[in-house]
Amino acid sequence: MSQTEMLTTPVAEGSAQGPTLRQRLRKVEAAYTRRSLLLIAPLLLFVIVSFLFPIASILGKSVTNPELGATLPETVAQLARWDGKTVPDEATFSALVTDLRNARNSGQMATVAKRLSYEDNRYRSLITGTLRHVPQDGGAIREPLIRSMPLWGELSTWQTLQRAARPVTSLYLLSAFDRKVDVESSHIVALPPDQALYVNVLLRTLWMALVVTLCCVALGYPLAYWLAKQPVGRANLLMILVLLPFWTSLIVRTASWIVLLQSGGLINRALLATGIIDHPLVMVFNRLGVYISMTHIMLPFIVLPLYAVMKGISPNYVRAAISLGAHPFSAFWRVYVPQTYAGVTAGALLVFMMAIGYYITPALLGGPGDQMVSYFVAFFTNTTMNWGMAAALGSQLLVIVVLLYIVYIRVTRTKAEIAVH
Repeated sequence: MSQTEMLTTPVAEGSAQGPTLRQRLRKVEAAYTRRSLLLIAPLLLFVIVSFLFPIASILGKSVTNPELGATLPETVAQLARWDGKTVPDEATFSALVTDLRNARNSGQMATVAKRLSYEDNRYRSLITGTLRHVPQDGGAIREPLIRSMPLWGELSTWQTLQRAARPVTSLYLLSAFDRKVDVESSHIVALPPDQALYVNVLLRTLWMALVVTLCCVALGYPLAYWLAKQPVGRANLLMILVLLPFWTSLIVRTASWIVLLQSGGLINRALLATGIIDHPLVMVFNRLGVYISMTHIMLPFIVLPLYAVMKGISPNYVRAAISLGAHPFSAFWRVYVPQTYAGVTAGALLVFMMAIGYYITPALLGGPGDQMVSYFVAFFTNTTMNWGMAAALGSQLLVIVVLLYIVYIRVTRTKAEIAVH
């Protein structure tokens, strides 16, 4: 029997008598995959129920628009048949009056007025005053109502009402970028400068997060490098001191910085006592206080990944570069620092993503011009109960975080491919 026949015979026998080796391996892999999925199923279910589902439901509120559909059902039904070219007929006006009376009796009149005021401020008084101008003799409603309230005779009013009654709306997402649908032209236009707010808030948030990230990198890199050069026992002790702020409440840490940074605080008194300054510095309730406090709070998040990377770098690389004639600083910059890029990138990205969502520290230590996007999310959630606007602003932060994560994955994958080749 030739060598080729000897190699092919067992395969043929295996095919005739039972499953081949490849088939058995596939069965083993399938069983292993099923066991793995069963093991992670509880965790996956927990993540979906407690994390993904709440986020999806909240983000859905940025486009859902149930107010007018639930409170003005007859009017919405009439507008569904409206051609949109002329002012609606008597039946639509009668349906509107009926719906407004039902809304008043059920306490939903304010909801209708509030929702339409998002489109144009004039519509709040229009809705609240309509029933007072309805004829009481039971006759025609359309012409008397248009004479007493001319807005009902404008085509743009009914077009806006029709658009606002749809189950899905772009109002909140447009408002989050200082845009709106013009009630006259139905085109998307920019808000007037005196009404534009959220784009500036978003840019301010990104800028403040970037400054805090750079400060953390500037302070965290030498600290992590120093910790990595210490003996194991001393490094562990010092790392406990770095992590110690994690064991203290965020509100307590922020309040502590108010005590330290205020005009009569410890820092100002120490500077005055040493003669460095002649009068107290203003370091609280402004941008500087926010930067100092946020940098202190975020610093461990960049020290940890940097320390983990630096501990794995052998000092022999720098020694070899110096022995070959390189200056110590050049050896450090060109040999050691590039090996820490992964830690710097991971730590900086983590700090930036956490910083753009900060609320407590800017709210307590900052002034009116230092509030970030999260402050307005809390405002719309807790004060005005405008969940749509809160969800739209939250969507901004979520999109930014997702984009940063995608960029990070692509950058790290590209570096890994370069290192392999």
